[in-house]
Amino acid sequence: MSTRLVIFGPPGAGKGTQAEKLATDLNIPTISTGDLFRSHMSEGSELGHLAASYISRGALVPDEVTVGMLRERLEAKDVHNGFLLDGFPRTLAQIDSLDDLLGEEGLSAVIELQVPDEELVDRLVKRGAESGRSDDTEDVIRNRLAVYHEQTAPVADKYRQRGQLITIDGTGSIDEIATRIREAVSRL
Repeated sequence: MSTRLVIFGPPGAGKGTQAEKLATDLNIPTISTGDLFRSHMSEGSELGHLAASYISRGALVPDEVTVGMLRERLEAKDVHNGFLLDGFPRTLAQIDSLDDLLGEEGLSAVIELQVPDEELVDRLVKRGAESGRSDDTEDVIRNRLAVYHEQTAPVADKYRQRGQLITIDGTGSIDEIATRIREAVSRL
């Protein structure tokens, strides 16, 4: 059976960093919905034009567009031994869509990185100062965290009920967190 994972957590939890490390360790690709959007938009594909029409207005890309991109990506040969999804699913409706896409084999596990909100705010404010990101202000970050908690709590609960949720302490050094994740995944 292939290793099919999802990694999620609040903004600033280190999902991208940890996804890259874990995917390298497991020799599977990371599939990020953000990367899918950017790739389709730069290629000028029909789905890319559709996604861009929402993103340019500051609106969320509808599930059917995101699922269409994901369906196409999951048909690629490099995912036959597994994959690590980063940024999907974020809603209960997206869980249902993912279940439909994956069929009977489904997911191996869902990795949730937990970090206290105050640490996330500190990390993201620091990132904003270092990178010049205008969206990394304390007010914007707190709003993003509130939205994350409101929308994602039901996702975590659903996977917890299914016995697929692995909660990882996302505090400490990058290597400490990576070790916790590797140890948890090795028990699958």
